Amino acid sequence: MKKYKYLPIFVLLVGLSIFFSSCEKVIEIDLNSKEPQIVIEGNITNLQGPYTVIITQTVNFNDVNNFPPVSGATVTISDNIGNSETLTETSSGVYVTSTIQGVCNRNYTLKVLSNDKEYIATSYMHAPVNIDTLTIVTETTHNGSKKTISVGFTDPEGISNYYRFIKTINNISQTTIYVEDDLLQDGNAISHPLLSKYQDETSIKYGDDVVISLQVIDKDVYDYFRTLSQLSGGSGLINQSTSPANPISNFNNGALGYFNAYSVTFKELTINK
Repeated sequence: MKKYKYLPIFVLLVGLSIFFSSCEKVIEIDLNSKEPQIVIEGNITNLQGPYTVIITQTVNFNDVNNFPPVSGATVTISDNIGNSETLTETSSGVYVTSTIQGVCNRNYTLKVLSNDKEYIATSYMHAPVNIDTLTIVTETTHNGSKKTISVGFTDPEGISNYYRFIKTINNISQTTIYVEDDLLQDGNAISHPLLSKYQDETSIKYGDDVVISLQVIDKDVYDYFRTLSQLSGGSGLINQSTSPANPISNFNNGALGYFNAYSVTFKELTINK
């Protein structure tokens, strides 16, 4: 099993993803790119829609991180059994579904036509995995000790699984990214502590209400978040003057970003000691 990755501050413009019922966060990134590139970020889940696709464009090397939205694109989401929907642009660069529903064990395709270029990504929605336990653990760092949450769950046997964890404390979704695979623990009970190198990011205290979401993602999406973490060096910021690359995207034709079809489950814990 690979080491989990953790990322204190998102830096790729996932922008407006708070619309997603999965409590996705806005992601921003300084990109090592001289020419503007399209950035597409879309999610579809096993939860009730609507689902949102955000389309923006990167800025030039020396410009500030004010990524302009891309309007007027034709955006469609379809599955492998013939369901398809063209999304409605509800505000500049924000495209929203109205009818399509995410269903586990289906393959989904997101197509974007913008400025006579077509960008395509596919993502498979795996079956959900339930969270068995949430326990409080003590993490020791160079800054001292602090309390965080360890997530216990049982990995389904016989298939490759990839996971992403989202932590919400007192209704505030934390920005650290945690991902893990089951490479060496197929079919086993797994305990995954949500650790961070920054004290403020994971500290919990008496009275806190903590909600953990467990996303089952596909390998391409896992690789996106894994490389985002690697490129940031754990700091959460990819600096355009030092980063030679961008996170791996599952889009073709040079688009940045990702399309994520995932299942998700939740568990809540109130800290009472």
